[in-house]
Amino acid sequence: MEKKIIKEAIIVEGRDDTAAINRAVEAVTIETHGFGMPDSIWPQIDKAYRDQGIIVFTDPDYAGEKIRRKIAEKYPECRQAFLPKGKALKNGNVGVENARPEDIIEALEKAHCTLSAGSGIFTEKDLSDWDLAGGPSARARREKLGNLLSIGYGNSKSFLRKLNQFQISREEFLEKVKELE
Repeated sequence: MEKKIIKEAIIVEGRDDTAAINRAVEAVTIETHGFGMPDSIWPQIDKAYRDQGIIVFTDPDYAGEKIRRKIAEKYPECRQAFLPKGKALKNGNVGVENARPEDIIEALEKAHCTLSAGSGIFTEKDLSDWDLAGGPSARARREKLGNLLSIGYGNSKSFLRKLNQFQISREEFLEKVKELE
């Protein structure tokens, strides 16, 4: 079976992530070399962003989220792919390099474009109404819903931002939130 070709450059953290991407799809990757991203990486990302577009696909951990935010701030129209922690975990290590090829393909197929902040339809009231903020089970519900919507986990504030920036429709939100029940 032929590998799916991804036209955008995929931004990953390291060479093991590149190897995992290459097992799943045919794509160009740009490695940030972790959180300390050297200055020499930015021109590569600039060129890819202009010429073919980029998909940010970092590890589902604190460092990966920091890298993701840093890149998305500079490249607001990038696409973002998310992998649930459970699909990126192996022997206590969390990373894209641990994911199965089919999980990588699914994450890339569900990659979201972002919108500028404040341009969405969801409010804090939505989070409250669906027990996604302020209650004892809110964190677990946000984590499950983030996986169902392929937007990753976030605290209440960042989860609300993701719902709006990734253009999640009210219908999709309601469909997936009902799966939590």
